[in-house]
Amino acid sequence: MQKQYKLTKERLDELKAELEHLKTVREHEVAELIKEARGFGDLSENSEYDEAKNEQGKLYSRIAELEAIIPNAIIIDETAAADKGANIGTTVTVERLDNGAKMEFVLVGSQEANPKTVPMRLSDESPFGRAVMGHHVGEIVSVDAPAMSFQVKILRVSRT
Repeated sequence: MQKQYKLTKERLDELKAELEHLKTVREHEVAELIKEARGFGDLSENSEYDEAKNEQGKLYSRIAELEAIIPNAIIIDETAAADKGANIGTTVTVERLDNGAKMEFVLVGSQEANPKTVPMRLSDESPFGRAVMGHHVGEIVSVDAPAMSFQVKILRVSRT
């Protein structure tokens, strides 16, 4: 069975647009780079050719990745009520019980995760995501991270 990817409608549209761009524009650009590099002579010592072929490999890899994701995408309903607890599309605020540190993050599907944004966008498949999914304000949950385990109290769950 194919892996399913949980995405917002907006993210799915972005991926479709990226795929279209890669297949129509970028593929032609890379082909031109290869054609131009071939004109520089002996291919065995032609760094421009090697670089262009590497770029072509990255391009085809990304196209294959997008072609696997798009047909297996599941659109998440971000309008579902927050009373269902923490779920994809909710902003969750937690407090670690061991040191009192507070953290806010948005639960998203794995293709939309980005811990560098503010608030962080954490995957439902991450240790934090798995721990809080379906839990409500006031509940204490255990987070089993690779480096350690700890408990957090859910302070707030809201729709983004």
